[in-house]
Amino acid sequence: MKPHRYLLLISLIVLSVFNKSYAQTTKPNIVFILVDDLGINDLSCMGSKFYETPNVDKIASQGTVFTNGYACSGVCSPSRASIMTGKFTARHGITDWIGAKSGTDWRSLNRSSKLLPAYYQHQLPKEDIVLAEALKAGGYKTFFAGKWHLGELGSYPEDHGFDINKGGWEAGSPNGGYFSPWQNPSLPNIENGEELSMRLAKETAAFITTHTKTQKDQPFFAFLSFYAVHGPIQTTEEKWAKYRQKVEQNGIAKTGYIMEHDLPIRQVQDNPIYAGLVEAMDDAVGLVLQTLEKLNLQENTILVFTSDNGGVASGDSYSTANLPYRGGKGYQWEGGIREPYFIKFPKLSSQLKSSEYPVTGADFFPTLLDFAQLPLLPAQHIDGQSLKPLIEGKKPPQRPLYWHYPHYGNQGGQPNSIIIEKKFKLIHYWEDGHDELYNLGTDPYEQKNIANQNKKKVKFLAKKLSDWLISVNAHYPTQDPEYNAEKAKKRHQNIEEVLLPRLEKERLDFLNKSFKPNDNWWDSKFTKD
Repeated sequence: MKPHRYLLLISLIVLSVFNKSYAQTTKPNIVFILVDDLGINDLSCMGSKFYETPNVDKIASQGTVFTNGYACSGVCSPSRASIMTGKFTARHGITDWIGAKSGTDWRSLNRSSKLLPAYYQHQLPKEDIVLAEALKAGGYKTFFAGKWHLGELGSYPEDHGFDINKGGWEAGSPNGGYFSPWQNPSLPNIENGEELSMRLAKETAAFITTHTKTQKDQPFFAFLSFYAVHGPIQTTEEKWAKYRQKVEQNGIAKTGYIMEHDLPIRQVQDNPIYAGLVEAMDDAVGLVLQTLEKLNLQENTILVFTSDNGGVASGDSYSTANLPYRGGKGYQWEGGIREPYFIKFPKLSSQLKSSEYPVTGADFFPTLLDFAQLPLLPAQHIDGQSLKPLIEGKKPPQRPLYWHYPHYGNQGGQPNSIIIEKKFKLIHYWEDGHDELYNLGTDPYEQKNIANQNKKKVKFLAKKLSDWLISVNAHYPTQDPEYNAEKAKKRHQNIEEVLLPRLEKERLDFLNKSFKPNDNWWDSKFTKD
């Protein structure tokens, strides 16, 4: 047995013994809501004038809003692994979405890239004691619903501490769509036309209800991980019509896209299909909140709400715009990693309404252990920091934050590594070794690269970043000797001349009164058998 695993197992034994010294009722329940691909501005409480999210807004209004909340990656699997392990991506090794090609396999996609993406882990490391295991050892009943995408059979939620799994397997998108019948071996079809987000909320509500009635003295940890709002985006005709009319009333923009470095990027929030999908997610959140209120659990339940990466402005379904933040899912800029990040802590004499302190997905692990009155596991959640002292009014220490993405994103992101320390953000690009430096205090939207004017700061941060990557045995991309510059140029020309006009046409098609995806609106019009 590896020494690291041995020490963590000893810690779990301590947790189990420690648990017996506290009455079960002293521990809060935990409901963790994770939305897939939800952007920083995809909520009405975060500034969207288009999407409507009253239920999520309620969590924000009653909890703490961390205005500098970050996902640990610009894509899903790495970010999710950081939530589970309390580690940054380069340390746990899952640096790309599981299933992405790397090494020489990358060439099969004909992307004509200068680099071959680095190797990455394809499941949660077995030596890690993840969040659910720690809470389970501390006396919690654990439940998972929705998207997992952290390994194949043998590395499902039930293999990592969750007692119950509803819908979690290797798929990273909703196979079969958002309306039943879908294809998910962990979530049987029950009713034709049932909406996936609501079904996951029903499963979560049913677990909470049953557990509370039968085991009311045992706290629970319910992790609701929506497949929404990941593509392929779908909604009902009613929701589409509502938001199509809203766009028409506000005035349809003449253009919706500009070119970013490699791909077009959306500039306006006016996709009525995506808006309907966001609202469906919010409806599902509402059901869970209603269940907590009905069972009088809201005063003893921690609520967490966040996303795993930025909104999809490029690539995939080109769903939303993250402006004024730059970029989106898969990108190295703030639009790719800055997220809605809300936590509602019950039983506090005064809830901190907002905090500008930079926090990440790795912080959830120690924070939840701390509020659950369980000992921390610093050897495990080594990159995370408990936010409990911050919530209680204490000044937290300054710390650097790190990102490592040695891959090419489907959305246009380039291989890069990032360090943020205090207000400065350094992005190192692996293709040619150049750096970008931004002062997020004065330029949160990353409009002015100040690297040339601050060479000492660049050198200092670059060394700190490099030293950290070496210390965690990070993997790096390598030069592709078969790179063809002419082929890359033709690909880029095709994107500008063919893809960009096609996206603009598709955008207007979605807003046309006669738009109809198929006869039954992606199966949403099926009736109950």
